[in-house]
This record gives sequence, structure tokens and C-alpha cells, in this order.
Amino acid sequence: MTETIQKRINDSKAMRWTALILIALMMFFGYMFVDVMSPLQSLVEQERGWSPSVFGTYAASEYLLNVFGFLIIAGVILDKCGIRFTGELSASMMFIGAAIKFYAVSDWFPGTGLATWLDSWWITMPASAKLASFGFMIFGCGCEMAGTTVSKAIAKWFKGKEMALAMGLEMAIARVGVFAIFSISPILAEKMGSIAAPVGFCTALVFIGLITYTVFTFMDRKLDAQLGADGSNETSDEEFKVADLKNILTSQIFWVVALLCVLYYSAIFPFQRYGANMLQCNLDGISPAAASNIFRWFPIGAAVITPFLGSFLDHKGKGATMLMWGAILLIACHLIFAFVLPATHSHVIAYSTIVLLGISFALVPAALWPSVPKIIDEKVLGSAYCLIFWVQNIGLCFVPMLIGSVLASSNANNPAVIAAKEAGDEFIPYNYTMPLVIFACFGVAALILAIYLKAIDRKNHFGLEEPNIKA
Repeated sequence: MTETIQKRINDSKAMRWTALILIALMMFFGYMFVDVMSPLQSLVEQERGWSPSVFGTYAASEYLLNVFGFLIIAGVILDKCGIRFTGELSASMMFIGAAIKFYAVSDWFPGTGLATWLDSWWITMPASAKLASFGFMIFGCGCEMAGTTVSKAIAKWFKGKEMALAMGLEMAIARVGVFAIFSISPILAEKMGSIAAPVGFCTALVFIGLITYTVFTFMDRKLDAQLGADGSNETSDEEFKVADLKNILTSQIFWVVALLCVLYYSAIFPFQRYGANMLQCNLDGISPAAASNIFRWFPIGAAVITPFLGSFLDHKGKGATMLMWGAILLIACHLIFAFVLPATHSHVIAYSTIVLLGISFALVPAALWPSVPKIIDEKVLGSAYCLIFWVQNIGLCFVPMLIGSVLASSNANNPAVIAAKEAGDEFIPYNYTMPLVIFACFGVAALILAIYLKAIDRKNHFGLEEPNIKA
């Protein structure tokens, strides 16, 4: 008897890496849009009257609906409807939210009836900030849903293969998006004379990301057909029940991972919103473009090393240990920014610390996300990722508002800030010591949890220190 073994589409290296590129491009363009206004804080304050607290509220709006339950719903949608439907839905929401935000900061918006109506309530925020926050909120729902969808898609396409390397490369590609926009955004704003130009550019890229994910869905449909033909399709709707979520929520190690995630990322993503302006203030008032040119090396440090860390994790393991080292580097970097950089004004220290922070940002995500399938049942993996993102979004929603408030209050009596505002200067020399100390404290708490996670893994043998590819 002769049996014919059909080769699946994801058994082909070319096909599974092509699939990775298609879905990673969606996140690449999405990450560009997330930080398109981060290098423009001083410019948006000058052009649109957004104070630091308003800018912090705008930054927090990306996560607002996610915090109030959307991500939990997204997890159920992902496990019930699959990665194709959920990915298309999330990419569409990203584009709709991006288009609203672009309109809010464009020159078409001021003077409209909508602008007048928005100005009539909640007077602490300009109308442009209110509408931009609304659009960013919709975009954030789509972006966070997309992130969990991509994680589950990679786990599906690279199961038993180079999963950590694939997740590392996807994250590296996304980080390059941050590098690119920190380079491009100030240039576009300067050349076109408006903050709307880079936002419009990135909105168009988000639409291209929707197209690339649509192409991926055709490939995934073929993979599902092959999985169904050989009886190995494990993604049927009947296997997932909402009641299964209690197995996640009652898991101690899940909550350790989720809390570690929120503490670590709360010291990264909110910092990105203020990082360029912090460098301006701590390097004797360099230009926004010069500050962005330094800060853009942060994601490059992560992008370069992440694939190597993913490959190391696949073949050697040590995931929990990598989490610990990532937290240690995070603490060191924020303390250097807080105390060493203002005293030295050294560009060498600024560049080296930014790259070091990028290495930290490579260590933690490269170890964290491939570890989740080791502790969570595959049929609820999408919900698990979404629940982790939900906990993470609580921090990412409120920390930017906290940092904006602390920055404003700690500089309320700063003579240099008062003088600059009274003179109508474009550059406001804020003191960032307190916000940076807060970021460092988040890192300390993350380190404690990473040590505890390693102890739990040693006791219960979840395999977090073991390689993903078995010899």
C-alpha cells in the first residue's frame, strides 16, 4: 500500500515567510501611525494649542475602549471567528480611525460646525484634540486586536517550526516602522508646513496594510482547507466556549505574565510619546528633528537584535531569564535619562542609552509572546493574548495621562518653563526627572515579577526556560 502525504502550504519555508511578511506589513504601517505625532509634541502645542496634559490624554485615548472591555470581546471574536475575519475587521478599524484623526488635525477641520460643537463642551481640550482622540480610540481598538490576531496567526503558521524567530521578526519589522516615522514625520511636517502631512501619509499606509492582510487571508484559507483534509484542523468553533475563559482567569502564571507585561510596556510606549521632547529638554534645547534623529535609534536597537533573540529562544530557551535582563536594562536606561543626561548633556550617552533601551525592548517581547502558547491551551490562545493586551492597555491608557499630569505639575513653578511660555517661545524646557523616575519604578516592579515567574516555572515546569524547537 502506498500512502501519499500531502505537504501543507506552511511546510514551505517560502510560503510561511511570505505569509509573515504580509501580516507584518500591516503592523509595520500601524506602528508608523501610532507614533506619527510623537516627534511633533512641541509643534502640535504651538500649532493646535495642545498642552502636555492634553497631549497625554490624546495618547491615552488609543487604549480607552480597550480598557473598558473591547479587547475581551476581541478575544472571543478571534477564537470564534478566526484570524481571517478578525484581521480584516481590525485592519478596517485601524483605517477608519486613522482617517478620522487625519481630518481632525487637518486644515479642513477648524471652523466647521463639528469643530464649533466640540469646542462647546469639555473646554479643557481643543476641538481638534477631542476628534483626534476619538479617531485614535477607534484606531487603537483595531491595532490592539490586530496585534493579538497576528500573534495567533504566527502561532498557527509556525507551530513546531521557528515560532519565536517569526514573532521576533514580526516585532522587528514593526519596530522599524517606529524608526521610519521618527525620521519621516518631522521632515514631512517641516516641508509641508503642517502636522497633517505626516498623519495623512501614514493613513494611506494603513490602507495599504489592509490590502496586504487581505492577500494573506487567501493563503490562510488554503491552509485551513489542507488542515481540514488531513483531519488536523483544531480551530473549529465547537472547540471554543466562552466558559473556557475561566481557565485563563484562574491561572496564577497567566496573571504574573499579564502584570509583568503591563508594567514593562507602561515604561516603554508612554515613554515613546514623550521621548523626543525629553531629549530636547535634556540636551540643551536641540531641535525637534535632531531629537527625533536620536530617538529613532531606539526601535532600531530592538529591530536588529530581536530576530537573533528569537532564534536563540527557539534553539536554546532561557525565556524567563531574558525577561529579567530586559527589566534590568529598562531600569538602568530611565535612571540614566533622569539623572546622568541632564547633568552631562552628552549626545554619546543619549545615543548609547537609546540603543540600550532598544535592546531591552527586544529581550522582553522576544521572550514574552512565544511563551504564552506554553502556558495556555491553544483553543483559547486568542482570548489569552487579548486578555494580556487588555491588562496591558489599562496601563497604556492611564500612564500617559499620569505622565502628562506629573510633567505639568512638576514644572508648574519651573522658572525656565514660565519664562518660555510668557515669551511665547516654541521650545518649552520641561524638567523630566519625575516622569523618568516613575518609568524606572515600573521597571523595578517588572523585574520582581520576572524573578517570581522564573521561580514558578522552575517549580511547575512550564518550559519557559526550554527551547521551542525540540532536538
